[in-house]
Amino acid sequence: MTISRTTHTTVTFAHPFSLPGFKTVFPAGTYGIDTTEDLIEGLSFMAYQRVATELHYRTEHGVPFVEKIFTIDPADLDAALAQDKDPAHKTKQPTMISEAKAASKP
Repeated sequence: MTISRTTHTTVTFAHPFSLPGFKTVFPAGTYGIDTTEDLIEGLSFMAYQRVATELHYRTEHGVPFVEKIFTIDPADLDAALAQDKDPAHKTKQPTMISEAKAASKP
């Protein structure tokens, strides 16, 4: 029998962000993070190995809200949080077609 534990934390993003492998651009806000770890048996001390990290994303399209759960790589989450906290980070706005045409004229 495998013994598992799950830790729930929250993270807050000040800017929209994306994670590798997902087409979704997540809006700024607070997200729940669940980390599940399994006990490594056979050791003389207690140790756990991470087996899953999940990001909880709530969409507010009417009532009740819809919650989606994405299994993510914790290193990707750490990188997104670091980029969000970087003072040089600026959210890029999509270029409008009319602006692109105007910029290309001599």
